[in-house]
Amino acid sequence: MAAATLVSAWGPLRPGVPGLCRCRPPRGLWAHAWRLPEPAGSGRSVTAVSGPGASGTDLYCLELLRKRDYEGYLCSLLFPAESRSSAFALRAFNVELAQVKDSVSEKTIGLMRMQFWKKTVDDIYCDSPPHQPVAIELWKAVKRHNLTKRWLMKIIDEREKNLDDKAYRNIQELENYAENTQSSLLYLTLEILGIKDLHADHAASHIGKAQGIVTCLRATPYHGSRRRVFLPMDICMLHGVSQEDFLRKSQDKNVRDVVYDMASQAHLHLKHARSFHKSVPVKAFPAFLQTVALEDYLKKIQQVDFDIFHPSLQQKNTLLPLSLYIQSWRKRY
Repeated sequence: MAAATLVSAWGPLRPGVPGLCRCRPPRGLWAHAWRLPEPAGSGRSVTAVSGPGASGTDLYCLELLRKRDYEGYLCSLLFPAESRSSAFALRAFNVELAQVKDSVSEKTIGLMRMQFWKKTVDDIYCDSPPHQPVAIELWKAVKRHNLTKRWLMKIIDEREKNLDDKAYRNIQELENYAENTQSSLLYLTLEILGIKDLHADHAASHIGKAQGIVTCLRATPYHGSRRRVFLPMDICMLHGVSQEDFLRKSQDKNVRDVVYDMASQAHLHLKHARSFHKSVPVKAFPAFLQTVALEDYLKKIQQVDFDIFHPSLQQKNTLLPLSLYIQSWRKRY
């Protein structure tokens, strides 16, 4: 892909965190950011994060996020104290649903697990949650913030439909899936923060779609190793690329063009979300901290000329905790 094409589509690359060199945080901020908890396996306890009065169910959600959704875990740490445990519970609920597809060998078993979560949500709203750690914490969050049941059910329904091992027919189908899962999760997160704002909802919709597209791209090497390809068929057909090309880890220009088109769509959603920046309440910004990780991936994949299998894309960004802390301090998303 020619450099001129990249610049015209995305604008010039900005190294590092946007605006990092223009404004220095207060003294001591750098050291504080590096004291954020480390990933699972580091040997550090999460008790310090939860507080001395943390319950066993609360710690269960923390550990689940540390192991399965580390980026979401870091983002949740930067929530206001009164909202943090609810944010952990909501993301843990999302992790429980997300890992169903890869943890079952038969669709029937996956459907049974989804049915369990449907009944669990019904029971939560009847003040009778099952004795399951995530369910108990989610019940507390629902009671505390009066969360909308419709969004929880929409996430489950969409995850259930996605149990089939089928590629998305087009980019719109992928975006609809992202809207009903990732964006719904953000709508609930806004409710946890006490935000009811149309502009914040619009931003959440676009960020959720960007998250869905980026997640699809990031998971492509993993899915390929299991002989699966979920990238939108319409974009693949447009560039004359078959699923076998991705299974063979082809680096042909046509394969990179498919990735470029998808990454560009995700970038466009981020751009739209940020166009509401001045109208979105500042209290809503913690819900959108995941844009830091999204932008980081999109920059990296651009730098390797959209080679989705490049080893650098599989490496964890060790500067992410610092980047998130700075973005939170600067009140941006």
